Amino acid sequence: MNRASVPGSSGRVGTSRPAGGAGGGPGTGRAYGGAGDRPTGRAYGASARPGGRAYGDGAQEWPPRGAGGGPGGPVDPPQGPGGRPGGRPYKGKRKPRWGRIAMVAGAAVLVAGLIAGISLYGYADGLNDDLKRTDAFSDLTNGRPVKEVEGALNILLVGSDSRDPDATKESTNAWRADTLIVMHIPADHKSAQLVSIPRDLWVNIPSANNAECSNGSRNKINAAFAFGGLPRAVRTVECMSDVHLDHVLAIDFGGFKEVTDALGGVDLKVEQTITSIHKPYRKFTKGTMHMNGAQALDWIRQRKQFARGDFARMQHQQEFLKALMDKAASGGTLSNPAKLNNFLKAVTKAITADKDFSLTDMALQFRSLRGENLTFITSPNKGSETISGQSVVVADREKALAMYKAMAADKMGDWMAQNNTKPSSPARN
Repeated sequence: MNRASVPGSSGRVGTSRPAGGAGGGPGTGRAYGGAGDRPTGRAYGASARPGGRAYGDGAQEWPPRGAGGGPGGPVDPPQGPGGRPGGRPYKGKRKPRWGRIAMVAGAAVLVAGLIAGISLYGYADGLNDDLKRTDAFSDLTNGRPVKEVEGALNILLVGSDSRDPDATKESTNAWRADTLIVMHIPADHKSAQLVSIPRDLWVNIPSANNAECSNGSRNKINAAFAFGGLPRAVRTVECMSDVHLDHVLAIDFGGFKEVTDALGGVDLKVEQTITSIHKPYRKFTKGTMHMNGAQALDWIRQRKQFARGDFARMQHQQEFLKALMDKAASGGTLSNPAKLNNFLKAVTKAITADKDFSLTDMALQFRSLRGENLTFITSPNKGSETISGQSVVVADREKALAMYKAMAADKMGDWMAQNNTKPSSPARN
């Protein structure tokens, strides 16, 4: 394993790629559509900058074949959950999958925090070699939003469960974006704001990876991955928000089985005795249960047996992540080199990063970042409506523009104060 000296001065994490084009700010209204974001209004994500170039046509693979997930290239566009029978949508704002959001955020911060906390910066170079890589930015040369504040970082976090037993047969071999987050880290690197983008958000998706923002069609943002892989998703998010993305981390929840086993399992509270709906139909008995990786992942996928349904599942996912983080940070792990090594390697195997991402630099720069300084926010929206026969989430254009403008300018603290938003847990009871 490479144990080179700390490349703290490289700045790879905080270094932006060339931002082509002048890049109109969010105040121009280019990111969101007018007329209630209907197809008859201005395209959601339409570009205000002439000649804006998007991204190369070739879809990148994530996860790489054989890495536990399906190919990230184009497949048939996903239809999403759709409306209720008869086309009646769920009225009101959809709750984001906070449990999975917490898992994505935790995985992104956990490894860096542990490395920084125990000063294993040289060891991180070896972990860097273990990270799978994806080329999400190489074609992004023109028409990108300008990076307004050096030092501040915007990282796109993408989550999927390659081993989800509830996945449809059609999606088994196709990568699915279950969670989409823009993680903003201010220039002081002491906090982070995680903006969850509903996967059914109705947006304009560029027609090709090298198309202008205004040249495309409207669909659920989750369809961007099917149309053009991770590069199209990056292009779509930047067009939608007018926020420059510095890095991409794609996280496979299926890999958390190995992460849990590397720690020797975790203790989780079972509030009622149930039998899993998935083979081999495990029984979970009320009380505190010690679970290995397979048991823990099975437990956090259950929802139909609980009166609170998906809210119970989200709570279990959050409790699992907390137990995982507590076990990883415990003396029994930190004082056991073999266990620590197995754990860190298991986490890095579940993560795919862009080519320029440096785990070492992230650990150095984020050494002051702690879980209690994370704030979870949902991209402003007006809830669900039926458009083109689909149940979709409609953006709140005015509020979203204000928030993303603050993010681009590294003024999320001011925006949070104005909107009475405080550092918070993703828990939703």
